[in-house]
Formats: sequence, C-alpha cells, structure tokens
Amino acid sequence: MEAEAAAQSADLHESSEAIDSLLEVSLSAAGALSLESLRTKVVRPPFSAPEFETPMPPPELIVAPPEPVFVEPPPPKGLSATFGGKKHHAEAVAAASRAFDLEHERWQAEAAKIPSIQLGQMQAHQKYEEDRLEKLANARRIYDAECQQREEAASASNKELDDLIDGLNRNEKDALQTYVSIVLGNSAYPESFPVTYDYEFDPDLKELSIKVSIPGPSTVATVREYKYNKAKDEIIPSNLTQKQVKDRYAGAVYAVALRTLHEIFEADQDGHIGTIALSVGTEDIDPATGLMKRTALVAVAVDRETFSTYDLTKVVPLATLQHMKALLSKNPYEMLGIDESRGVRNRSE
Repeated sequence: MEAEAAAQSADLHESSEAIDSLLEVSLSAAGALSLESLRTKVVRPPFSAPEFETPMPPPELIVAPPEPVFVEPPPPKGLSATFGGKKHHAEAVAAASRAFDLEHERWQAEAAKIPSIQLGQMQAHQKYEEDRLEKLANARRIYDAECQQREEAASASNKELDDLIDGLNRNEKDALQTYVSIVLGNSAYPESFPVTYDYEFDPDLKELSIKVSIPGPSTVATVREYKYNKAKDEIIPSNLTQKQVKDRYAGAVYAVALRTLHEIFEADQDGHIGTIALSVGTEDIDPATGLMKRTALVAVAVDRETFSTYDLTKVVPLATLQHMKALLSKNPYEMLGIDESRGVRNRSE
C-alpha cells in the first residue's frame, strides 16, 4: 500500500510538472521547423523473402558400392597338401565361389537400382529449384510492387511539399494555413492537457487570427500527494489549497498563450506572418449553470518585431501578457470570461 501510494504520487507529480512546464518545454525544443525535414525519403527495406535467393546445391548422387572381387582361398601347404589337402582346398574354392556368386548377384541388383535413384535425386533437386524460383519470382513481384507504391507515395508527398513551399513563397493563404497546421500539429502537449486550434490567415494584413482551446479547470488535479495511513489501512490524498489549484490553471492558460505565439513566430522564419491576434479559451461546465460553456480567458494581438524582443526564458507569462496589454480573465479557474465583442486587436491595443 505504501508503494501504491508512492506510485500514485509519482504519477500525480509527473502530470502536474507537465502542466507547470508547458512554456519551458516549447522553449527547450529544437529550432524552427524546416519544411525540408518533412521531405519523404524512400529507403528500400530488406527483401522480404531472402530464403528463396540461395539455390540448393546439386545433390551428392548416390553411387554403387565397389564391385566385389573373388578371393580364392589360399592353397594348402606342407603335410596338409599331402594328406587330402588338395581335396579340401577344391571344396573351399567351390564354396567360396558359390558365396561370391551370391554376393555378386546382390551387388548387381543394388547397382542396377543406382541410375533410378540418381534420377530421383536429380528430379527432386530440379523440382525444388523450380519451386524456389517460382516463389522467388512471386516474392520479387510483390516486393517490387510495394517498393513502387512507396516511391509513388513519396513522390506525391514531396510534390505536395513543393507546392506548399511555392505557395508560401507567393504568400498564399491556403499554403500559410497548411504550414501553421503542421507547426501546431508538431506541438506536443501532455495527454492530460490536449490543445486544439482554429485559425485563419489574412494575406493582405499578414495577420494570423487564432483561437486556442484548452481543457477546462476540472482537468487540473486538486491533490498534492497520496499517503498511506496505517491506522486506517487506506491511501489518503493530501489536497492542494484552492489558491494553488487556481494559480496552476491560470499559469497553464498564460503559458499556452505565450507558447502558441512563440511557436508560430519561431517557425515562420521567412516572416509571412506579421501579426498574430490570439484568443485562448476553454469549454467546460459553467459553475453557475451546470451547462457546457465556451469561455474566452486571454486575448492579445502582437506583431513579430515586438514579440521577438522578449526573452521568454526569463519572463513571467502573466507579466508578459500584461505588458502586451492583453485582455485577461480575472479568474480563469472560475471561468470568468473576457469581453471579445470588439475583437482581439481592438481591445488589446
């Protein structure tokens, strides 16, 4: 139980740290997104059936055993040749000859089978090679077709990328909005704090209007840590103060606003976007009505030149937004909204 409490506290700390460092994570990320880094390069994978590429060695053909050779029993010598030895020798020769004849017949029978066995070996080898070559050809066709599909997909993707780059060079609205979607799509937020965007670019004003939607206050943990109570044999949460919870959520709101401005201006190295009019809001249950409600919490407009003078590694997000004359909710956690009726630019300038 103590280990479980420690594990729950560790998970809680990790989630809270992720929300508290929303801006820092973005500032420590790699530099501006290079469109060329999105170019698709086709790398052929290893052939999918290499086992069919190696031919089977020719079979080692079976051969007939050596032909038997008749060996005559040795003739008798000395006294044995005198006392019936010749007769016994003749009988031994006759017996050896009969045994040899039987052995030779068996050899001839075995030797006669050899050509048929060798033919079977060669036919089996040929059949195996034919099957292997057929499987190899089929595997090659599939492999080549898949590689061609990859190359065609890569070519189409790179053509879209070239069109995007050309569109950006011509300051086209659709191209700029596509690029912004790529930039924001690469902005990784914690799973517990998903962020979505709605935006539109005005090429005449070189202004990007963007509405950022963040999770509501109910997503912020109210627990500081978990502890195991031995007396009650249960895990008991230790809660944050109401001020700590409110400050954490407000800090996340302000961090998202600065992070979004930073990521877009940082990515747009060619200066297609001159000004950003940004609104950060949330849709959550309204404490007053119990119904879902969209509430704007931050609204600010800033130009590239002004924003580029800030050192975001040293700022306090709330102070920076106040310096930019942003419209700010007096209490984001309580979902006290701001008045956007006159638009972001007119109210924040």
